[in-house]
Amino acid sequence: VQLVESGGGLVQPGGSLRLACSVSGFTFSGYSMSWYRQAPGKERELVARISPAGNDIDYVDSVKGRFTISRDNAKNTVYLQMNSLKPEDTAVYSCYARGVWGQGTQVTVSS
Repeated sequence: VQLVESGGGLVQPGGSLRLACSVSGFTFSGYSMSWYRQAPGKERELVARISPAGNDIDYVDSVKGRFTISRDNAKNTVYLQMNSLKPEDTAVYSCYARGVWGQGTQVTVSS
């Protein structure tokens, strides 16, 4: 089982990034997928979760209206579109499913 994130980087406040998490080793369409983040000195927090069919989605309050989670079951990939980014969004973002974590991708929001 392997989860591989991509798409992180440095962006100015107000900018956008799209993260992707490619999955292999299990039946992707049968599992909920989640994005977590961990900022320096803080605990890891759940950012967004999407159900197997994509019809049930939850977000942490701090990203509602700015982030969108989606999935493509044909490509075994889950996405996190992040708009109107703020410095407090700076963190390592990791995808999670079935007890397995990706390696994480760094997102830095700074001018």
